[in-house]
Amino acid sequence: MALFVMADLHLSLDGEKPMDIFGSRWQDHQEKIKSRWLSLVSAEDTVMIPGDISWSMTLEGALPDLLFINSLPGRKIISKGNHEYWWSTAAKINKLFNANGIDTIELLHNNALEAEGFAICGTRGWFTEANAPKDADYDKIVTREAGRLQRSLEIAQEENPEKEKLVFLHFPPALEGFVCREIIDVMHAFNVKRCFFGHIHGKYNIPRSYDFEGIEMRLISSDFLDFYPYPIQKNQ
Repeated sequence: MALFVMADLHLSLDGEKPMDIFGSRWQDHQEKIKSRWLSLVSAEDTVMIPGDISWSMTLEGALPDLLFINSLPGRKIISKGNHEYWWSTAAKINKLFNANGIDTIELLHNNALEAEGFAICGTRGWFTEANAPKDADYDKIVTREAGRLQRSLEIAQEENPEKEKLVFLHFPPALEGFVCREIIDVMHAFNVKRCFFGHIHGKYNIPRSYDFEGIEMRLISSDFLDFYPYPIQKNQ
Protein backbone atom coordinates (compact mmCIF):
# COMPACT_ATOMS: atom_id res chain seq x y z
CA MET A 1 0.00 0.00 0.00
CA ALA A 2 1.41 3.37 -1.05
CA LEU A 3 0.57 7.06 -0.75
CA PHE A 4 0.53 9.27 -3.85
CA VAL A 5 -0.24 12.96 -4.37
CA MET A 6 -1.27 15.07 -7.36
CA ALA A 7 -3.07 18.42 -7.30
CA ASP A 8 -4.91 20.43 -9.94
CA LEU A 9 -6.77 17.82 -11.95
CA HIS A 10 -8.90 20.64 -13.41
CA LEU A 11 -11.54 18.24 -14.66
CA SER A 12 -14.43 19.39 -16.84
CA LEU A 13 -16.25 16.36 -18.16
CA ASP A 14 -19.00 18.61 -19.51
CA GLY A 15 -16.40 19.93 -21.97
CA GLU A 16 -16.97 23.56 -21.07
CA LYS A 17 -13.39 24.26 -19.93
CA PRO A 18 -10.75 22.94 -22.34
CA MET A 19 -7.34 23.02 -20.70
CA ASP A 20 -5.16 22.91 -23.80
CA ILE A 21 -5.53 26.69 -24.08
CA PHE A 22 -2.98 26.74 -21.22
CA GLY A 23 -0.32 24.92 -23.25
CA SER A 24 0.34 21.73 -25.17
CA ARG A 25 1.09 19.73 -22.02
CA TRP A 26 -2.59 20.04 -21.13
CA GLN A 27 -3.85 18.50 -24.38
CA ASP A 28 -6.02 15.45 -23.62
CA HIS A 29 -5.07 15.84 -19.98
CA GLN A 30 -8.03 13.84 -18.66
CA GLU A 31 -6.92 10.82 -20.70
CA LYS A 32 -3.36 11.34 -19.42
CA ILE A 33 -4.59 11.45 -15.83
CA LYS A 34 -6.49 8.19 -16.29
CA SER A 35 -3.79 6.23 -18.12
CA ARG A 36 -0.93 7.38 -15.89
CA TRP A 37 -2.95 6.88 -12.71
CA LEU A 38 -3.74 3.33 -13.85
CA SER A 39 -0.07 2.69 -14.53
CA LEU A 40 0.92 3.48 -10.92
CA VAL A 41 -1.97 3.27 -8.47
CA SER A 42 -3.59 0.08 -7.20
CA ALA A 43 -6.86 -0.44 -5.35
CA GLU A 44 -4.90 -0.73 -2.09
CA ASP A 45 -3.19 2.68 -2.46
CA THR A 46 -4.22 6.21 -1.43
CA VAL A 47 -4.03 9.37 -3.55
CA MET A 48 -4.15 12.86 -2.03
CA ILE A 49 -5.58 15.58 -4.31
CA PRO A 50 -4.96 19.07 -2.83
CA GLY A 51 -7.44 21.23 -4.70
CA ASP A 52 -8.59 22.49 -8.09
CA ILE A 53 -10.39 19.25 -8.79
CA SER A 54 -13.34 20.37 -10.93
CA TRP A 55 -14.16 23.53 -12.88
CA SER A 56 -17.85 23.18 -12.00
CA MET A 57 -19.61 26.07 -10.30
CA THR A 58 -22.13 23.81 -8.51
CA LEU A 59 -21.98 20.62 -6.46
CA GLU A 60 -24.35 18.84 -8.83
CA GLY A 61 -22.31 20.01 -11.80
CA ALA A 62 -19.17 18.52 -10.29
CA LEU A 63 -20.76 15.07 -10.05
CA PRO A 64 -19.37 13.73 -13.38
CA ASP A 65 -15.87 14.80 -12.38
CA LEU A 66 -16.24 13.23 -8.93
CA LEU A 67 -17.58 10.01 -10.47
CA PHE A 68 -14.53 9.93 -12.76
CA ILE A 69 -12.21 10.21 -9.76
CA ASN A 70 -14.22 7.59 -7.90
CA SER A 71 -13.82 5.18 -10.83
CA LEU A 72 -10.01 5.29 -10.60
CA PRO A 73 -8.20 2.78 -8.39
CA GLY A 74 -7.46 3.54 -4.75
CA ARG A 75 -8.73 5.60 -1.88
CA LYS A 76 -8.77 9.34 -2.60
CA ILE A 77 -8.54 12.25 -0.17
CA ILE A 78 -9.50 15.66 -1.56
CA SER A 79 -9.14 19.21 -0.25
CA LYS A 80 -10.07 22.66 -1.53
CA GLY A 81 -8.30 24.83 -4.07
CA ASN A 82 -9.09 28.31 -5.32
CA HIS A 83 -11.40 26.96 -8.06
CA GLU A 84 -13.55 24.78 -5.80
CA TYR A 85 -16.69 26.87 -6.34
CA TRP A 86 -18.71 23.66 -6.29
CA TRP A 87 -17.52 22.80 -2.75
CA SER A 88 -20.43 22.97 -0.30
CA THR A 89 -20.66 21.82 3.31
CA ALA A 90 -19.15 18.48 4.22
CA ALA A 91 -22.64 17.19 4.99
CA LYS A 92 -23.96 18.10 1.52
CA ILE A 93 -20.91 16.69 -0.25
CA ASN A 94 -21.11 13.43 1.68
CA LYS A 95 -24.84 13.24 0.95
CA LEU A 96 -24.04 13.55 -2.77
CA PHE A 97 -21.39 10.84 -2.41
CA ASN A 98 -23.83 8.48 -0.67
CA ALA A 99 -26.58 9.10 -3.21
CA ASN A 100 -24.32 8.35 -6.15
CA GLY A 101 -22.23 5.45 -4.89
CA ILE A 102 -19.07 7.51 -4.45
CA ASP A 103 -17.31 5.39 -1.87
CA THR A 104 -13.58 5.96 -2.45
CA ILE A 105 -13.37 9.74 -1.82
CA GLU A 106 -12.95 11.43 1.58
CA LEU A 107 -12.67 15.09 2.52
CA LEU A 108 -9.69 16.76 4.20
CA HIS A 109 -11.36 19.88 5.61
CA ASN A 110 -11.06 20.99 9.23
CA ASN A 111 -9.83 17.51 10.13
CA ALA A 112 -6.91 15.10 9.77
CA LEU A 113 -6.81 11.59 8.37
CA GLU A 114 -4.50 8.60 8.47
CA ALA A 115 -3.22 6.98 5.30
CA GLU A 116 -0.49 4.44 4.62
CA GLY A 117 1.25 5.10 7.93
CA PHE A 118 1.16 8.92 7.62
CA ALA A 119 -0.93 11.60 9.34
CA ILE A 120 -2.58 13.58 6.52
CA CYS A 121 -3.03 17.25 7.40
CA GLY A 122 -3.75 20.40 5.46
CA THR A 123 -5.86 23.30 4.32
CA ARG A 124 -6.14 25.49 1.24
CA GLY A 125 -3.71 28.27 2.12
CA TRP A 126 -3.93 31.54 0.22
CA PHE A 127 -2.52 33.67 -2.61
CA THR A 128 0.44 35.95 -2.19
CA GLU A 129 -0.86 39.33 -1.08
CA ALA A 130 0.13 40.91 -4.41
CA ASN A 131 -1.87 38.32 -6.39
CA ALA A 132 -4.89 38.03 -4.12
CA PRO A 133 -8.28 39.24 -5.39
CA LYS A 134 -8.61 42.97 -4.79
CA ASP A 135 -11.67 42.66 -2.56
CA ALA A 136 -10.14 39.93 -0.36
CA ASP A 137 -9.07 40.63 3.23
CA TYR A 138 -5.63 39.02 3.02
CA ASP A 139 -4.83 39.11 6.73
CA LYS A 140 -8.22 37.71 7.74
CA ILE A 141 -8.07 34.84 5.26
CA VAL A 142 -4.48 33.91 6.09
CA THR A 143 -5.30 33.91 9.81
CA ARG A 144 -8.25 31.60 9.13
CA GLU A 145 -6.19 29.25 6.95
CA ALA A 146 -3.39 29.10 9.52
CA GLY A 147 -5.98 28.29 12.17
CA ARG A 148 -7.42 25.49 10.05
CA LEU A 149 -3.96 24.04 9.52
CA GLN A 150 -3.23 24.25 13.22
CA ARG A 151 -6.47 22.42 14.02
CA SER A 152 -5.67 19.73 11.46
CA LEU A 153 -2.24 19.20 12.99
CA GLU A 154 -3.68 19.19 16.53
CA ILE A 155 -6.11 16.43 15.56
CA ALA A 156 -3.27 14.44 13.99
CA GLN A 157 -1.21 14.88 17.16
CA GLU A 158 -4.10 13.67 19.29
CA GLU A 159 -5.03 10.69 17.10
CA ASN A 160 -1.74 9.61 15.52
CA PRO A 161 1.12 11.13 17.54
CA GLU A 162 3.65 8.53 16.37
CA LYS A 163 3.04 9.09 12.64
CA GLU A 164 4.87 11.61 10.46
CA LYS A 165 2.64 14.62 9.82
CA LEU A 166 2.49 15.53 6.13
CA VAL A 167 1.02 18.90 5.17
CA PHE A 168 -0.91 19.31 1.92
CA LEU A 169 -1.78 22.81 0.75
CA HIS A 170 -3.16 24.15 -2.49
CA PHE A 171 -1.17 27.40 -2.43
CA PRO A 172 2.60 27.43 -1.90
CA PRO A 173 3.60 28.64 1.58
CA ALA A 174 7.07 29.73 0.43
CA LEU A 175 8.13 30.21 -3.17
CA GLU A 176 10.36 32.62 -5.10
CA GLY A 177 10.63 35.22 -2.36
CA PHE A 178 7.06 34.89 -1.05
CA VAL A 179 6.64 33.54 2.47
CA CYS A 180 3.35 33.01 4.26
CA ARG A 181 4.86 33.33 7.71
CA GLU A 182 1.67 32.33 9.53
CA ILE A 183 1.48 28.97 7.71
CA ILE A 184 5.21 28.34 8.05
CA ASP A 185 5.12 29.04 11.80
CA VAL A 186 2.29 26.55 12.32
CA MET A 187 4.29 23.87 10.53
CA HIS A 188 7.34 24.62 12.68
CA ALA A 189 5.22 24.38 15.85
CA PHE A 190 4.33 20.77 14.95
CA ASN A 191 7.76 19.83 13.59
CA VAL A 192 6.45 19.28 10.06
CA LYS A 193 9.26 18.30 7.72
CA ARG A 194 7.42 17.82 4.42
CA CYS A 195 4.87 20.04 2.66
CA PHE A 196 3.24 19.45 -0.74
CA PHE A 197 1.48 22.17 -2.75
CA GLY A 198 -0.11 22.77 -6.15
CA HIS A 199 -1.58 25.83 -7.89
CA ILE A 200 1.55 26.71 -9.86
CA HIS A 201 1.33 25.95 -13.59
CA GLY A 202 3.67 26.36 -16.53
CA LYS A 203 6.82 26.92 -14.45
CA TYR A 204 8.54 23.67 -15.26
CA ASN A 205 11.99 24.94 -14.30
CA ILE A 206 11.11 25.10 -10.59
CA PRO A 207 13.13 22.52 -8.60
CA ARG A 208 11.15 19.37 -7.89
CA SER A 209 11.76 19.99 -4.21
CA TYR A 210 13.59 22.59 -2.14
CA ASP A 211 14.32 23.27 1.50
CA PHE A 212 12.77 26.21 3.33
CA GLU A 213 13.77 26.56 6.98
CA GLY A 214 14.16 22.81 7.33
CA ILE A 215 10.87 21.95 5.60
CA GLU A 216 11.01 20.12 2.29
CA MET A 217 8.68 21.90 -0.13
CA ARG A 218 7.45 20.00 -3.18
CA LEU A 219 5.33 21.23 -6.09
CA ILE A 220 2.85 18.56 -7.15
CA SER A 221 0.49 20.28 -9.62
CA SER A 222 -0.59 17.79 -12.27
CA ASP A 223 1.05 19.43 -15.27
CA PHE A 224 4.33 19.81 -13.37
CA LEU A 225 4.20 16.05 -12.69
CA ASP A 226 3.23 15.40 -16.33
CA PHE A 227 0.07 13.85 -14.86
CA TYR A 228 1.84 11.02 -13.02
CA PRO A 229 0.75 10.81 -9.33
CA TYR A 230 3.81 11.37 -7.16
CA PRO A 231 4.67 8.54 -4.69
CA ILE A 232 5.54 9.68 -1.16
CA GLN A 233 8.19 7.55 0.48
CA LYS A 234 8.66 7.00 4.19
CA ASN A 235 11.55 8.97 5.66
CA GLN A 236 14.40 6.69 6.63
